[in-house]
Amino acid sequence: MQAIFKNGGKQYKAQVGDILLLDKLSLEPKSKLEINEVLAILDDSIENNIELGSPFIPNAKVELEVINEGRGKKVIIFKKRRRKDSKTKRGFRRDFTRVKVTNITK
Repeated sequence: MQAIFKNGGKQYKAQVGDILLLDKLSLEPKSKLEINEVLAILDDSIENNIELGSPFIPNAKVELEVINEGRGKKVIIFKKRRRKDSKTKRGFRRDFTRVKVTNITK
């Protein structure tokens, strides 16, 4: 069974056992998390059975377990305007929470 759910303005496709990087949630490791904003569920046991929500499927949820939190690799943003003696250099690191999908129910 696969699910598409919404978290932090982004959509994620997941199935049981997947490890995902979500936006930082400030939760302790080994804590549980339920997401009720499920947009679609694909049931593998029945051929081509897709259930779509409008916008969400009622009573559907994705259960997650927090593994850890961290920061991504640094991305360098460099802007240069030729002949203007203007340069800007910035760095960006994404804060994330690593989670594991434990259950999908509908």
